[in-house]
Amino acid sequence: MPTYRIAPSILSADFARLGDELLDVIAAGADWIHFDVMDNHYVPNLTIGPMVCQALRPHARRADGSPVPIDVHLMVEPVDALAQAFAKSGADLISFHPEASPHVDRTLQLIKAEGCRAGLVFNPASSLDPLEWVLDRVDLVLVMSVNPGFGGQSFIPGALRKIERVRRLIEQSGRDIRLEVDGGIKTDNIRAVADAGADTFVAGSAIFGANDYRSVIAAMRARLAS
Repeated sequence: MPTYRIAPSILSADFARLGDELLDVIAAGADWIHFDVMDNHYVPNLTIGPMVCQALRPHARRADGSPVPIDVHLMVEPVDALAQAFAKSGADLISFHPEASPHVDRTLQLIKAEGCRAGLVFNPASSLDPLEWVLDRVDLVLVMSVNPGFGGQSFIPGALRKIERVRRLIEQSGRDIRLEVDGGIKTDNIRAVADAGADTFVAGSAIFGANDYRSVIAAMRARLAS
């Protein structure tokens, strides 16, 4: 069985008490913390920057003191300067959309040179062609199962076919690459997404919109184990 990871997206957290929300969701069993970074240019919304990552980094720890990875999804254009800034602010993984960088291979090298794991993100209608040329450089592939820009959207079923294709490419490469899915992930569909090949699941409103974060994460794990 794959090692599954659940990555709550703080886009859906209460920003008035963001530090407490981070601690609460980690205590509830989060594996990673997902940062949705939007620039009101590449996508029609504006969210958080490197200063927020830097402020939260010391708090992204479990009760035993072990760090919780910060997973940064850049929905920005251009990419390079912000990727470097987030790396310096404590990010562990940084992913970006290939169409937002004129030199995808160079941007991947830049992220890895900063000591972070690097990933590519593919929108619902984006071609996977760029992935085949840089599969030897990526540590993560993120498939969007909604159109990027806003939280709380419904899962697009066609994303399952893209997840299956990415899983085949990863298996053919023989490399240890995480396959993450973001958008409309809930307890009632997480098993189908895993069956398509995903091993890492971003969930925003499904977790932060609930009264009990622990029960939602536990229910997701139960579905994954079924």
